[in-house]
Amino acid sequence: MGQLEDMQVFVRIVEAGSITNAAAQLNLAKSAASKRLGDLEHRLGTKLINRTTRTSSLTEAGSQYYQRVKLLLGEVDALNEDMACKTQVLSGSLKLALPLSFGVTHLTPAINLFMLQNPQLKIEMDFSDRRVGIIEGGFDLALRIGALEDSSLQARKITSIKQIVCASPGYLKQWGTPNTAAQLKDHQLLQYGNWALAGMPLMDQAGKQHLVNAEPYITANNGDVLKQLALAGHGIVMLPTFIAWDALASGELVPILDHYSLPTMHAYATYPPTRYLPHKVRKFIDFLIERFGDTPYWDSEQADEIPATP
Repeated sequence: MGQLEDMQVFVRIVEAGSITNAAAQLNLAKSAASKRLGDLEHRLGTKLINRTTRTSSLTEAGSQYYQRVKLLLGEVDALNEDMACKTQVLSGSLKLALPLSFGVTHLTPAINLFMLQNPQLKIEMDFSDRRVGIIEGGFDLALRIGALEDSSLQARKITSIKQIVCASPGYLKQWGTPNTAAQLKDHQLLQYGNWALAGMPLMDQAGKQHLVNAEPYITANNGDVLKQLALAGHGIVMLPTFIAWDALASGELVPILDHYSLPTMHAYATYPPTRYLPHKVRKFIDFLIERFGDTPYWDSEQADEIPATP
């Protein structure tokens, strides 16, 4: 490794929070990452990071050096990306943090196609509904659904996410079909995690919001599980349409209270703030936007299968 690589290791140590985390992200031995940092400090003649067995922190010189090195590495990345754009060949690796249900059902086919189009690109995927630290985890991109809580990140909207209240025909035959939001309190409700249906506003056609006050019958932290329980006739569930779409198309789930509207969420591609977005990340985001669009295939009138092409 040369000085440029030492700088990259230093930046990764700072952003990952520790030498151990940085070494894991760079596929280096911890001792090798520590040596790279030591060599850089020796070359500069100053300590950049105060290190103990448990904690590490930037020195004043380290903080100044980090800011300038980030700019320098950004210029190097931009130069490399400009050359890569000329050949239109994506290479290297792309580390993605993806939501579980949406990722498995809809992103996996998309990523399969993207890899077929870019066979020299290596992709690492982490499927989870937890909010990972993008910078700390060394991710190039995270796809998130809902409100963006981390204002330090940059984001682009991928598509809109609609929600629907539905149940199986068997459940409705046994328990009846509610016609008003207030009638939901007399039904068995299936709820996602701690997200109470009572806190979700249902808006009627006159623009008035209605809050449902009812205890859930079953709670789960996965939408696919709730869908299966609804299919089995255990109750009424509110789901994003990207989960319920195929069961709605087949008639295994029936929309109810469709004269009310639910808030529309969005799927975002989020990434660390950077002056130059890597070409491979930008191309992947563009690919997802083209594939899903403002009206994704699961919300179309012909929604019956996942498309093979964008």
